[in-house]
Amino acid sequence: MLEKRFGYVYSDNMANNANSVNIGLNLKSYHHGDLRSAVVVEGLRLLKTQEADTLSLREIARNVGVSATALYRHFPDKASLLAALAAAGYALLAEQQSDAAKGEGQERFAQLGRAYVRFAVANPALFRLIFVNSPADMHAHSIAPTGSAASLLEQGVAHMMGADATPEARFAVMLRAWSLVHGLSMLILDKQIMADDTLIDQVISRTSVGFDFPL
Repeated sequence: MLEKRFGYVYSDNMANNANSVNIGLNLKSYHHGDLRSAVVVEGLRLLKTQEADTLSLREIARNVGVSATALYRHFPDKASLLAALAAAGYALLAEQQSDAAKGEGQERFAQLGRAYVRFAVANPALFRLIFVNSPADMHAHSIAPTGSAASLLEQGVAHMMGADATPEARFAVMLRAWSLVHGLSMLILDKQIMADDTLIDQVISRTSVGFDFPL
């Protein structure tokens, strides 16, 4: 579980149709032997209110109560910190998608897509960081890391299309579904359209993500 891995507590805030991740350091369990986790937690918290390029290693060190020198032992530069934050954010995205997908078949697939967009809307800076820093892990003829957002997509498509579908056909459907949810996310984040739960539900319907399986 991510709580154990990073030593934080978090909850979904559903007020006002939000789906934000409230991340807070569990100070009682924190100790300097787990400084790397504490830094990741604080970085994720700061990304709720600022962009990745404004993050300061010195500010994070001050907030977790250590010297900048101590922090640099774990993160020699800002790029290494951003990579760690992107990896943590990607794991959070997959976890929220998995938690949201309670149905079956195309409805479950649609729920994965809705959770993807809502995560992006609630965590814009982290969402952008994820796809700037994380290497692509969805490719034709390859298997995405278990538990990742890409693997959830891969498994959903494979389940709906069946064993007879070719890898090329499955990959095409995966890419079309990902393009839909990622494109909608970016349109909202770039303020081309307003964020609206009803609109998200309408755009990411069972038929829109299903693409009339199989191809």
